[in-house]
Amino acid sequence: MVRTPLTPEERERGERLGALLREARGARSMVEVAAAAGLSAETLRKIETGRAPTPAFFTVAALAGVLGLSMDELVVRASLQPV
Repeated sequence: MVRTPLTPEERERGERLGALLREARGARSMVEVAAAAGLSAETLRKIETGRAPTPAFFTVAALAGVLGLSMDELVVRASLQPV
């Protein structure tokens, strides 16, 4: 199966999502947050750096739960164009 290349907008949205998650993580370690969400630290690293710009819904939901973020807030903030 060949995956369709991401559009520039999808890449930007992934970068915004990563920045939001990184900001919410604060001083907590990547390993701590990833483990609490049931992910590997490498998966979280890829999401935070935008290398995995389209993570699965359940991955984002798990991270949001651990970080105390609402999914609604993440969707709105990650979808907005930078001002």
